[in-house]
Amino acid sequence: MPIQYSILPVNPQAHLFAVSCIVQDPDPEGQLFKMPAWIPGSYMIRDFAKNIVQLSARSAGKKVQVKKIDKQTWKCAGCKGPLTLTYEVYAWDMSVRSAHLDVTHGYFNGTSVFLQVVGKEDRACVLDISPPNGEGYDEWRVSTAMPYLDSTQNGFGTYQSNDYDDLIDHPVEMGVFEKATFMVKGTPHDIVITGKHRTDMDRLCKDLKKICNHHARFFGQLPPMKRYVFLVMAVGDGYGGLEHRASCSLLCSRDDLPAKGVSEVTEKYRTFLGLCSHEYFHTWNVKRIKPAAFTPYDLGQEVHTRTLWAFEGITSYYDDLSLIRTGLIEPESYLELLAQMITRVIRGKGRFKQTVTDSSFDTWTKFYKQDENAPNSIVSYYTKGAMIALALDLTIRTGSKGKKSLDDVMLVLWRQLGKKGVGVGEYEIEKIANEISGIDLDQFFEQALNSTDDVDLEALLKKFGVEYHVRPAENDKDKGGLLKGSTKNGEARRPRPVLGVRTASDAAGIKLTHVFDDGAAQLAGLSAGDIVMAMDNIRLQGKGFANCLSRYQAGECVGLHVFRRDELMTFKVILQEAPKDTCELRLIKTPAKAVLARRNDWLHIK
Repeated sequence: MPIQYSILPVNPQAHLFAVSCIVQDPDPEGQLFKMPAWIPGSYMIRDFAKNIVQLSARSAGKKVQVKKIDKQTWKCAGCKGPLTLTYEVYAWDMSVRSAHLDVTHGYFNGTSVFLQVVGKEDRACVLDISPPNGEGYDEWRVSTAMPYLDSTQNGFGTYQSNDYDDLIDHPVEMGVFEKATFMVKGTPHDIVITGKHRTDMDRLCKDLKKICNHHARFFGQLPPMKRYVFLVMAVGDGYGGLEHRASCSLLCSRDDLPAKGVSEVTEKYRTFLGLCSHEYFHTWNVKRIKPAAFTPYDLGQEVHTRTLWAFEGITSYYDDLSLIRTGLIEPESYLELLAQMITRVIRGKGRFKQTVTDSSFDTWTKFYKQDENAPNSIVSYYTKGAMIALALDLTIRTGSKGKKSLDDVMLVLWRQLGKKGVGVGEYEIEKIANEISGIDLDQFFEQALNSTDDVDLEALLKKFGVEYHVRPAENDKDKGGLLKGSTKNGEARRPRPVLGVRTASDAAGIKLTHVFDDGAAQLAGLSAGDIVMAMDNIRLQGKGFANCLSRYQAGECVGLHVFRRDELMTFKVILQEAPKDTCELRLIKTPAKAVLARRNDWLHIK
């Protein structure tokens, strides 16, 4: 007997979904219901139960007593059944992780709206999705990758899932949206865009088809699915993505989408394609090839693993690499992305204090709960994990003389552990990499994963015809990229003075959002949250902060008038030279024949 769910946007103006759950054979001792505390792919306790506004139960036409026994669990009094639980969910989180509802659209992840029937998690589930009542909703449609039993032309109707885990892994979008479809290995792939936008849908389909076909060829096949859906929310300013077994949810700026009449891959569109590539690669790596700790998921509490460096880091390596391998971007464009990723890592001193495996283990309390001290205390398992994946790939290619690569490791992981749905142990990836490559990688893994040493990319990239250089940032907007000359018009660059801070505009002055370890500001006693009002008795306003600093030289002392809370303070700060924390890469134009062949094989350049 399947568990029967229904969901109705009962009051879009108040952002309320009405949900019901019918259990034909409830536990006679009292049926337990539990709401997930987190959603797979986003490793932070979010306590979705807080959004349940009211909850009640009935059986045989009579009210059944319900008692809440902890923050996310309810127990209904014993009854013969069937038991119907009804409740409302407040949905006002415009993100890929939760649920959002207003008069323009509705979106939800199952973890945000569907209570789990404890003890019956393996039961098949049936979901009925209804449109809002009232005027103004006639054009609403539904999009989801969940298989349907009986749906109308606009998608409302009844859907089915194999079990509760399957039910909550199919996000749903409803409203007025634009939709396009392309095929990958005989499987329809939908692109659904909600929000105001002017997108060249034909071009987007063409480009995403290249990426999806590439990933499917990479692993040799698509996982079993009837269709795949890219659910895109286009907003004024936003970025994010979350993977699911047959779909992904994406949040982007509408300017990231390809405009009609523009043929180039702009920087913003490149970012969006990389996001799509990342989430689609997750269809294999983390949704099927997953940590043993996640088989099955325990969504009631934190689940720790030290392997996210591989599941997020390796995915972060292949997402942009796939753009050049498909011919969507040029080699120089890929190197620019690679240099910017390296720059993000080396600008954080937290990499000297936290290993990438500890970053994975502590993601629940550190990476997903970053504060003003984050750059000084943590390292990202996404970006450093991608650096490690790059280094591992190049190391295997070099050590095996081009016979093996990280590509081969991923394919074996898929064949041995992904298809069978068994978890990947804490050290299993390292073991498989050693076996597949035929070289001893123990020292590499020990240094890369279990120490805070930097990965030596300079020597590795040189073997592939790529020049590596690190220099000071030219200004606050400098993200790194392609290698430039060290002089301008034949004149040496003057060392740029810095405070060692990140800032944000504030109505009262310049707010220090982050103060870096051993920087000029920290050494002088400044703290995150301070608002700088004046420099050497001259008032600071908005963008004038950088201009004022540029008039000084490293080593000079400046006076700052600062508000800390409501107290006015004065600090003497000795400015420092901008550190060498900005990476630049460049293709060596005339490498040796063997180096060129190695590079072309890596980047799939014919």
